[in-house]
Amino acid sequence: MQNEHVNGHVLYEVFLAVAREGSFTAAARVLGYTQSAVSRQVQSLEDETGAALFERLPRGVRLTEAGRVLLPHAEAVRDRLVAARAELEALRTLEGGLLRLGSFSSANAALVPRAQAAFRTRHPGVAVTRTEGPSVKHLALLAAGEQDLAVVSPALATPPPEGVTLHHLLDEPMLVALERGHPHAGRRAVRLAELADEEWIVGAERLEDTLFRPAVAAGFRPRTGLMAHDWIAKLGAVAAGLGITLVPALAAAAVRRDVTLVTIHPDDVPYRRICAVTPPVPTVAATAFLGQLRETAEALRGSRGFPRGGRAG
Repeated sequence: MQNEHVNGHVLYEVFLAVAREGSFTAAARVLGYTQSAVSRQVQSLEDETGAALFERLPRGVRLTEAGRVLLPHAEAVRDRLVAARAELEALRTLEGGLLRLGSFSSANAALVPRAQAAFRTRHPGVAVTRTEGPSVKHLALLAAGEQDLAVVSPALATPPPEGVTLHHLLDEPMLVALERGHPHAGRRAVRLAELADEEWIVGAERLEDTLFRPAVAAGFRPRTGLMAHDWIAKLGAVAAGLGITLVPALAAAAVRRDVTLVTIHPDDVPYRRICAVTPPVPTVAATAFLGQLRETAEALRGSRGFPRGGRAG
C-alpha cells in the first residue's frame, strides 16, 4: 500500500484517476490506495476548490461542470511534474543540465578545451557555457553562485574567498619566447641570469601581477621594456625583435611559428599554480567536469616544458 499522505500533487493524481476510471473503487485499485483514502482525498480537493467535482451515481461517478473546468488544469500540473522529474533525473544521470564554466585566458589554449571536448563526448546532453577572464573575476562569480566551476591561477599569498573550494590540478612551468634569430634560440635550456639584460615584454607594470611573480619572489628582477596585455601583441613584439617574454607551457602549442620557445633551467623556471574551483557542494556536472580536468591535466604534463617527473597536482 502506498503512502496515503495528502499533498497537492497527490490530490490532483487521485482526481485524474477517478475522472479516468469513473469510480472511486477502480481509481483506488489503479493507485494502490484504499477506496476510503481515495474518497477522503477527493473530498479534500473539493473542500479546497469549494466545489463538488464529481456527481455520485448509483454505479460510479462522473465529472460535474466544476470538475470539467478543473480537469485540464490538473492535467497540466501532472505534466509539469512529470517534466520536472525527468529534468531532475537528467541532472542526476548527466543526460541533461547546464554547466557554467569560467577560465582564465591561457587555460583556454589547451587544458580547458581538451577537457571540454572529452566531457562532451561522455556527456553530450550537458550544455556547457564558458566565460573567459582573470582568475579574480571567476573566484568572485563562483562565490556569488553565478558559476558552477572555474579554472584559475590563484595568488599564493591571497586566500580564496569564502564559499569556494580549490582543487589543485598542476604547477605549470614557464618557457621563454625568443625571436628566431636570437643567440639563445637554439639552446635546450637557459638560465634566467643569462637573460637579465634582455628587454622583457610584460603584461603589467607590477611584476608581481605578471607571470614573473614566482621569479621575482626568488630574487630575479628583469629589465622590462614594452608592456602588452594581449598575447597576440606580446608574441608579435617578440617576432619583431622588440624583446622576449614568458609563455605558459600549456599555451606553447598556440605560439606562432616565427617565435622560438626555449625551456628555462629547472633551478630557475617559474611555476604557476593552476586550480579548479567549485562551491562547497558542487553540481553533478561540475563534479564530473572536475574529474575530466584532472585527467586532462595529467595527460598534459607530458607536453613541452613540463619536466619529466615534475610537479603534479
